[in-house]
Amino acid sequence: MMKSERRYRSSPLQSLHAAAEDLLAVGAIDKMTMRRFDVACLTPVDDLHPDGIRQIREKAHMSQALFAMALNVTTSLVSQWERGEKKPSGPSLKLLALADKKGIDAIL
Repeated sequence: MMKSERRYRSSPLQSLHAAAEDLLAVGAIDKMTMRRFDVACLTPVDDLHPDGIRQIREKAHMSQALFAMALNVTTSLVSQWERGEKKPSGPSLKLLALADKKGIDAIL
C-alpha cells in the first residue's frame, strides 16, 4: 500500500509510524517490528454494506458460489451478506477489502 493511501488511527500514530519507517530504512528495526507498527498504527478495515459486497463480486465477474469459494466461505453466507442479514468480519472482511482495493486476483 502506498503511503498516501494509508489511514491512521490518529495523527500521533501517523508520526510514530513515519519514524518507524525511517528506522526500518536505516536498518535500526526489522520487518517484523515494522509489521507490528503497521497493525498498531493503521486504521482497521471499514465495514462493508451489502451493495458494496455485491459490487465487489460483480466487478470480479463471479457468481455467488465462485465468490464464496474464493473467500473460503459458503454460498449461503455470501447471499446473507448481500441481503444484509449478516455482516462479514475478521478475515472475511479483510479479504473483501483487499479484493475491493486490488482486485479479486489479490486473494486468489
